[in-house]
Amino acid sequence: MTRVVGLVLAAGSGSRMGRPKAEVTLEGVRLLDRAVAVLSAAGCADIVAVVRRDTSVGGARAVVNDDPDRGMRSSLALGIDAASEPAPDAVAVILVDTPGITADAVRAVLAAWRPGRIAVATYDRRRGHPTVMAPDLWRRALALAGPDEGARALLRVEADAVDEIAVDGDPTDLDTPDELATWVVGHDKPR
Repeated sequence: MTRVVGLVLAAGSGSRMGRPKAEVTLEGVRLLDRAVAVLSAAGCADIVAVVRRDTSVGGARAVVNDDPDRGMRSSLALGIDAASEPAPDAVAVILVDTPGITADAVRAVLAAWRPGRIAVATYDRRRGHPTVMAPDLWRRALALAGPDEGARALLRVEADAVDEIAVDGDPTDLDTPDELATWVVGHDKPR
């Protein structure tokens, strides 16, 4: 049986949002809690959430990024290290500010992932999250990534190993209060 760890990157300051996005609520539920619930419902064996200091999280192992201003790469590195003990077959990464990603979408990408391959969700042919690959490939991605990047460079270098999985949902990331307000108006209920 394949063991997949879910990883939520949630340590950003949310400078354009005006507050850490992990603490933003939609219909009374924090974005962090929504992301953890999605990974859990999708069947991840274990969930790691990389968070800022003093951020509580239920249903996941919290890993604190003491210097999140170093960029997303620093949170991804901490998360991959934490997810690798004990070693999983794969790690599925999502971002905390993408509340339109559903458990069904994550489940579909997990089901399509194969060892040695990289599975990436696509929404109307647009790449989004989750991105699923083995820890060794995540480490290669980290070696290629800039300070505020994740797997993008690896996906270019290893284009022949990427499987795009068409899923339903909304991959929009919410960076500003206006984007949050627009998203709320366009979505009747949590996804």
